[in-house]
Amino acid sequence: MAQSFKEALSSGKFVVTSEVGPPKGTNLEKMLHHIDILKDKVDAINVTDHQSSVMRFPSLGGCLYIKERGGEPILQMTCRDRNQLALQGDLLLAYARGIRNVLCLTGDAVVVGDHKQAEGVFELDSSQLLWAIRQMETGKDLGGNELDGAVKFCAGAIVTPEARPIEPQLIKFEKKIEAGAEFFQTQAIYDLNNFRNFMQFARKFPVKVLAGIVLLTSARMAKYMTENVPGIFVPQALIDEMASAPKGEAVNKGIEIAGRMIAALKKEAICDGVHIMAIGKEEVVPDILAKAGL
Repeated sequence: MAQSFKEALSSGKFVVTSEVGPPKGTNLEKMLHHIDILKDKVDAINVTDHQSSVMRFPSLGGCLYIKERGGEPILQMTCRDRNQLALQGDLLLAYARGIRNVLCLTGDAVVVGDHKQAEGVFELDSSQLLWAIRQMETGKDLGGNELDGAVKFCAGAIVTPEARPIEPQLIKFEKKIEAGAEFFQTQAIYDLNNFRNFMQFARKFPVKVLAGIVLLTSARMAKYMTENVPGIFVPQALIDEMASAPKGEAVNKGIEIAGRMIAALKKEAICDGVHIMAIGKEEVVPDILAKAGL
């Protein structure tokens, strides 16, 4: 990448990030293909960390491959699976291998995943992990011990603008900023009016906000997310628009909708960029960007 992610955030440009989901196994062909598609199209690429508590190839491993292939990685790090010793150790390894961006997450509950017998750790939460990174940047670990070589990360977190009630999210948002968050990638947003209201609050703080755009692939998916995924609301008009797509054209309709939303976000300068989540269809991200005029 010509710019680091941190430089892109501070440049004033409309920043675009996306993400790849690692495989459940050692066959990395699809993930590497998606990295190659995205690395020159976006400012940085997230690698999910055992998303939905499903065991997969690790985020840190995926980030190393992004670096090797010339991309700019964002390490996703959840507090669900590791105690503070392991979290700090992984941060040291990431920094030593040239990874400079971290997205701090508390993590989904173990019971929603495929290893329901596993023990969740949750020794830290996302705010505490942000604070831990800032502590390590001073040259000391969480035990107060001197580090022989400190770290320096562009660290961020997530926020859910569609949450109802919204007040707990606003409290967490401020708490994460106080802990050291420089940027936020939001959970999926579909209601631009509601997002504008959230951004009026967010603009009071010196952080960058990237709106989360999840690709709709069917009306059924849109309806399911609205009814079953906390913090996601797809307006009925968009569900109807997806349902109106001719047979075999639903994904193209989803691409059109995503591109239209991104174009509106950029034209109105509602936020600082977007984080595109195509969830297994990363090959269409360039098509989404083209529809958005980017």
